[in-house]
Amino acid sequence: MRRYMGFMFDVVVKDDERAFLYRDGRFERMLGPGRHSKFDFGHTLAAEVVKVVRAEFAAERALLLEKIEPTLAEQNLVIVQAGANEVAIVSFDGEPKHLVLPNTTRAFWKTLTQVDVEMIDTAAEMRIAKRHLDKLDIARVPVATSAVVEAHEAGLLLVDGELKGRLSAGRHAFWQVGRTVKVNRIDLRPQPLEVTAQEILTKDRVGIRVTLTAFYAIVDPERAAMSSGDVPGTLYRLIQFAIREAVAARTLDEILAARDTIDNEVRAFVGKRAQELGAEVREIGVKDVILPGDVRELLNKVVEAERVAKANLIRRQEETAATRSLLNTSRLMEDNPLLLRLKELEALEKLVEKVGRIELHAGNGAGGFDALLSNLYSLARDKEANPKS
Repeated sequence: MRRYMGFMFDVVVKDDERAFLYRDGRFERMLGPGRHSKFDFGHTLAAEVVKVVRAEFAAERALLLEKIEPTLAEQNLVIVQAGANEVAIVSFDGEPKHLVLPNTTRAFWKTLTQVDVEMIDTAAEMRIAKRHLDKLDIARVPVATSAVVEAHEAGLLLVDGELKGRLSAGRHAFWQVGRTVKVNRIDLRPQPLEVTAQEILTKDRVGIRVTLTAFYAIVDPERAAMSSGDVPGTLYRLIQFAIREAVAARTLDEILAARDTIDNEVRAFVGKRAQELGAEVREIGVKDVILPGDVRELLNKVVEAERVAKANLIRRQEETAATRSLLNTSRLMEDNPLLLRLKELEALEKLVEKVGRIELHAGNGAGGFDALLSNLYSLARDKEANPKS
């Protein structure tokens, strides 16, 4: 706080402040905490009060003060000048607060604050050390890049487009000063690849649509990164070429009957070329074969006709077997009258089971119940006379 009271110049400086005293625009001295009063008949004095606790001072003014008052600047300021390949971490009372970028100058008050500066040569240390990672918020540092490589991934380190090596699982951070650093993460787990329906003409000029499913995995990340920018897309097109070649060389009947053969051909074609991409094809299979509507109707009719013919064949076979059995039975009954009689009684028994009421007539010539018993008695007597029959 500064004010004039008549010819008196008065300024109050708090404990966390300092004041620059100027006379006619020229720096005269620095004022500490307290009240400062001076006679100023010509109103030539001016004061600038600034905060000095954990505070930054304008670099241009700090450099000027260092030239005109080197002792005062050394006692109160820390001037940090980072070179072309350098960065600096500035800590206040042991707490990291600022990062000074390359080709940058910044100044900080050390009057009431302990200021520590750690200079880092990024040309000699491309990787950011863990002790520096603990002090920095990498997401907000424009000259650094970081990546976390998972356990199922391979991390490839690229510097200015050149592959420098593979990174292990974990967190990695690098300085991007005078270089471009990039970390490519490649998933090593098996991945599914769905090849959607392809419109293909068979050898007998029938248009069909074929859908395939494949599973692949990256086994050589370096080769995969250098050989193709899009390994899944390349494999997709290779499978398309392979299935077109396999289908175009076969008729529709051969395709429907030899799906396993087609799978093996496609796998052999794609597997060899996948190795050049750093990948391995684990499985490839034809998932669906979609036929045109008219062809599907014809095939349904063919299948239905085959089933009807098979059913007729089975029925004829059963009729033949029944006729053969009947012929054998008739021959046995021809040679054995008793067997014929038993078959008659068996037929009579089946007939009686279906009859709810039986009436016997005892009129002339009918015989009635006595005649029935006589016939049964006659049958029993014939059996006694011919025990071997």
